[in-house]
Amino acid sequence: MQNPTNPTDVPAAENSKPTSMRRVAVASLIGTTIEFYDFYAYGIAAALVLNTAFFPELSDTAGTLAAFSTYAVAFAARPIGAIIFGHWGDRIGRKAVLIASLLTMGIATVLIGLLPGYETLGIWAAAILVVLRFLQGVGLGGEWGGAALLATEHAPEGRRGFYAMFPQLGPSIGFILANGLFLIVRLNVSEENFASWGWRIPFIASLALVVVGLWVRVTVAETPAFKKAAESDKLSRVPFVELLQREWKHVLLGAGVMMLQYTLFYTATTYCLSYGTKVLGIPQQDMLLMTLLAVLALAAGTIASATLSDRLGRKKVLVAGAAAGVIWGFVMFPLINTETYFLVWLALAGALGIMGVTFGPMAAYLPELFPTRLRYSGAGLAYSVGGILGGSLPPIVATYLNANFGSYTVGLYISFVGLISLACTLAVRETKDTDISV
Repeated sequence: MQNPTNPTDVPAAENSKPTSMRRVAVASLIGTTIEFYDFYAYGIAAALVLNTAFFPELSDTAGTLAAFSTYAVAFAARPIGAIIFGHWGDRIGRKAVLIASLLTMGIATVLIGLLPGYETLGIWAAAILVVLRFLQGVGLGGEWGGAALLATEHAPEGRRGFYAMFPQLGPSIGFILANGLFLIVRLNVSEENFASWGWRIPFIASLALVVVGLWVRVTVAETPAFKKAAESDKLSRVPFVELLQREWKHVLLGAGVMMLQYTLFYTATTYCLSYGTKVLGIPQQDMLLMTLLAVLALAAGTIASATLSDRLGRKKVLVAGAAAGVIWGFVMFPLINTETYFLVWLALAGALGIMGVTFGPMAAYLPELFPTRLRYSGAGLAYSVGGILGGSLPPIVATYLNANFGSYTVGLYISFVGLISLACTLAVRETKDTDISV
């Protein structure tokens, strides 16, 4: 007898049509690509123009800090999104919740592109910007965990690392799309027009991507692991509460492992974009191009490490990446400060390549830490809490450290975060052979 309150009594037609792994890979990839495109577009705009568009009465440094502070709001919102979407993802299924998270992010992003600036709305412009940025964070907080589970729970045994690689490529491709579109706009409009209206184009253009993403996700079936849990009546009534009672250590350790990845990425792509253009005086289009090319190292590192994690185990790959991050903190800013373009690119590519090595296995690693009944909530919350600790702070901390103590201290900050992530990685068990059907 079916449980009448069971939210996963999926139609028989859907159960009879197993989704091909190719379709699952595409659905998980395109969703995270769109979500991270939207998220990164804001980071690029914050580094280049949002200080003048929404905080024109502040000094350059104060305006940049204010723009990065609105940028950080989304990281604070991500755990909220992970809790909300995680609850329903563990209660009614992964598929429906992934569609809702994509819509939340997409609508907020388009509205940012349409939002009038300070000259029109005054302080209300900044207030609305904060609300929309908060909604972006809520959407992304629900997105990653679901996309990771979509790939991991569909994947065959021994291949979870490989298939979980696809949602992990979303940040690389999303950043390339966002950065590339900003670069195209910047090359085709004057600096004045770019600051006035050109920066809005990438935000509005995301609407087309969202439509494509929704179409792809509607065609994907619910994951086998969740359907099995639902049919066995093993779903949690209040996943977040049970998660805190039983799995809080894995949430905190998983977040600690994620810290370095966030710190490397947002220092290299957001803070260094601001530092290179405003402190070193490198033209915007040149920094955008170098960052765009450096992200290729992120994609390469992600592919290599995700694939290797199926052979060597998640833990060995993550330990190697964290150790490399500690070392790179001492190298990164001396290279950037040469102002030699190849060395600037090398500094960025090294940071992003190391980030890719530690990032590739995570879409398999974090879900493997949690049982099916808590997996959406657990993986999403660990990922999002890591974002608060490692993603929201670096642009703000780096701006402060450089202004008061010099750029070398920004590198020391990266190394310090790397040590924390290394310690957390060593404290967590190997997960490669975990049975995720329970």
